[in-house]
Amino acid sequence: MDNYNNGNNYGGGNNNNNRDNRNGNNNNKKPKNVNLIVFVIIAAVITFIGITMLNSMLKNATYKEISYNQFIEMVNNDQVKKVALEQDRILITPTDDAQENNGVNKLGYTYYTGYVNDDSLVSLLKRKGIEFTGYIPDSSSSIVEFLVAYVLPFLFIYVIFAFVYRRISKGGGMMGGMGVGKSNAKVYVQKKTGVTFKDVAGQDEAKESLTEIVDFLHNPDKYSKIGAKLPKGALLVGPPGTGKTLLAKAVAGEANVPFFSLAGSDFVEMFVGVGASRVRDLFKEATKQAPCIIFIDEIDAIGKSRDSRYGGGNDEREQTLNQLLTEMDGFEGNTGVIILAATNRPESLDPALTRPGRFDRRVPVELPDLSGREAILKVHSKGKPFADDVDFKVVAKTTSGFTGADLENLLNEAAILSVKRGLGMISMAEIEESVMKVSMGPEKKSRIITEEEKKQTAYHEAGHAILGSLLKYCDPIHEVTIIPRGQAAGYTMTMPDNDDSHISRGKILDQIAMSMGGRVAESIALDDICTGAIGDLKHASDLARRMVIEFGMSDEIGPVFLGGDSEVFIAKDWGHQRSYSEEVAAKVDKEIRRILEEQFERAKQVLL
Repeated sequence: MDNYNNGNNYGGGNNNNNRDNRNGNNNNKKPKNVNLIVFVIIAAVITFIGITMLNSMLKNATYKEISYNQFIEMVNNDQVKKVALEQDRILITPTDDAQENNGVNKLGYTYYTGYVNDDSLVSLLKRKGIEFTGYIPDSSSSIVEFLVAYVLPFLFIYVIFAFVYRRISKGGGMMGGMGVGKSNAKVYVQKKTGVTFKDVAGQDEAKESLTEIVDFLHNPDKYSKIGAKLPKGALLVGPPGTGKTLLAKAVAGEANVPFFSLAGSDFVEMFVGVGASRVRDLFKEATKQAPCIIFIDEIDAIGKSRDSRYGGGNDEREQTLNQLLTEMDGFEGNTGVIILAATNRPESLDPALTRPGRFDRRVPVELPDLSGREAILKVHSKGKPFADDVDFKVVAKTTSGFTGADLENLLNEAAILSVKRGLGMISMAEIEESVMKVSMGPEKKSRIITEEEKKQTAYHEAGHAILGSLLKYCDPIHEVTIIPRGQAAGYTMTMPDNDDSHISRGKILDQIAMSMGGRVAESIALDDICTGAIGDLKHASDLARRMVIEFGMSDEIGPVFLGGDSEVFIAKDWGHQRSYSEEVAAKVDKEIRRILEEQFERAKQVLL
């Protein structure tokens, strides 16, 4: 089956690219001292309010206010031990008996009352024999207290905020001073990445495209002599787990240059303008260490199309994208800074980002083919002991559709299984068990299965196996079992000789008939059907639908492409009208049903 890639290139400038570069220029005209003074005054007011509230809390915690009449009554009742006459109040130290009776602690002054102009108070205190002290104003003490209580805190705050303000000014604003606007990219060199092209298998075409970039970095003069410019960027496109990040690290390892690695989400923060600031700082640091490589993983986090149909509308993300576009236009091709980016949703990226001049190359990183899977298995087999019966070519045949990450996980599962079984090396049995475990899940040996269920599953899988063996274009049968795995009560596994990039109409029809074989066998042998064929019916219906609306393999509909569900980014089709009428839609449904019913009868005749 052919995979068609629409490579429409859209032109047009970006009027918002320089918006971030213009921000903040007018603010530099304001005197720095004015900003600092305002900053310190606000902080001082807040501190003064805090000190006042603290003093009030301390007073309330240490003293208890009483009325003047209560004070005179305590003196007459001999409950006062000492009195201090201050300028604006009278501090009273009660006797020990009075404190115990009132339930107060015995630390220092306990009561206080307001000062009243009472000439008989002194004679009363003398008559009761109570020690008292008067208030002597001390101007020098007042000045010292004022300086310590008010001036010194303000001076301390001024020094602290002056220091912080200078750091902020040097760091490019509040966010720069706090490190928020700084790029948090990880910087690697060859000895740290530890990856070269030898560690990447199954992606020969992608490595060839990236090898030229490495040669550019090593020998720039050779290309500049004939007017060739270093590519500014390369976009690695492919499904998850195919090795895009590994390829980027291999480029840095081969080139032996600094490697800046970060994800698209690292640019996004809760503060407005942080993303654009981090983009500026990233390119500034990269220019200092040129030649170097910048790798942005999952670039669709910031590079989505600014059209609202593609999930646009986030102004902060758009500003980050605008700054990235500006920076990519802001350096020459021979400065030695190359941008590598990876995504598995290229259709969602903004056309201004993917055009030549920004990302000059688009490097497909597809699922590995048969030989590629075999090479990947050999790479990940290093450091693992294998038995003599292990054949990686056979393993590659049984793992069609696996990514490089899946194959690495497969060998790791096989190694774990060998340890559980107490073996000293990995044999073919552990690898085959791991293939099924990764694909469908572990065996459910503890599950209670009735004899009737076993019989239904046996006939069902026998139907698949017989049709797979007898039909001309079906792949060879590799394994059949009725032991449940995952959601399946049993399975029939095929082993294709190679990966077909083009599938004929006859092979698709045979695959549909083989998928129907389980349901047909149940109806013939048991005179009944069960729910176990749900996955088969879904697979057969999908193949029949694609034959009609995508592959143009229906005589009734004709060689017309009516659109499919192959787009990864579903929102791309929002707002578009269907390109065919209701009459054609009815014909499509009728044709799909006809194909399924014909293959059902064909499978029935073969089994009978």
